[in-house]
Amino acid sequence: MEKQSKTHFRKVYKSDHLGVADLEDYLEEGRRLVFKIREVKQELGVSVAGKNGNFNIAYFEEKIKPLVLNATNAAVLKGFSGSSFVEDWKGLLIELFIDSTVKMKGDVVGGVRIVKKQPIIDSDLTNEINACKEVSELGKLFGKMSKEQQQRYKVLVTERKKELENVKSA
Repeated sequence: MEKQSKTHFRKVYKSDHLGVADLEDYLEEGRRLVFKIREVKQELGVSVAGKNGNFNIAYFEEKIKPLVLNATNAAVLKGFSGSSFVEDWKGLLIELFIDSTVKMKGDVVGGVRIVKKQPIIDSDLTNEINACKEVSELGKLFGKMSKEQQQRYKVLVTERKKELENVKSA
């Protein structure tokens, strides 16, 4: 049976910025919502959702619309980078999701959020695991892995942890 293409009701509003409808399209296509920030600009007097104002806007390496960063998403990027300066957010890898609980003016409207755990690109992590010199460093790397990666590399991470603990106790 052929899959029918569907059109989200928000598409008619023609937003120049990334929104829920865009993410739903990507999910329909089976895409993972992981993107790399090319740059973040503070744009003054721009129109977003029909309102003029000053906004922090993230532009991506991938060919997708830019994301207007609300305070919640900006705080996540600050946490990832350790910096409050938007210029320092360049190059960050982020994963987006649709948060159906986002409210605007008291109404639940849904919104785009950044996952609070930085993703790791799906590649062979063997070298990164073996390069860890401390158990804490290994733990941080493991914490950044997706659940699938954690399952795939659990044995190697456990072996490396034992090696590091043996070196420390020797």
